[in-house]
Amino acid sequence: MQELTLKAAQQQVDEWIRTLGVRYFAPLTNLGILMEETGELARLMVRLYGEQSFKESDEGRDLGDEMADVLWVLLCLANQCDIDLTEALQKNFAKKTGRDATRHQENEKLNGPSGS
Repeated sequence: MQELTLKAAQQQVDEWIRTLGVRYFAPLTNLGILMEETGELARLMVRLYGEQSFKESDEGRDLGDEMADVLWVLLCLANQCDIDLTEALQKNFAKKTGRDATRHQENEKLNGPSGS
């Protein structure tokens, strides 16, 4: 399988929406869908890594698929808002590197036992 860049993913989502999906949902609708998908991801995470037990309705759920659902809707929103996610992520790395270059190493709370 060929590696997929963020730019290519945005283009593929746009092509899918325009050919098979008819049109984009309104941005606020997609924001609501993003929250729903994030909730589904959270539900599975707390069952896999937290203290919650599985229910029948949780069976067969795939963590990667839930993450991909979140990413799909985020790609839709980026397309609708004319955001180049590659550029935005690069800027975000630069921001975090400048702001947090030593902050985490100096955080006493992070020097204790790991939460993972």
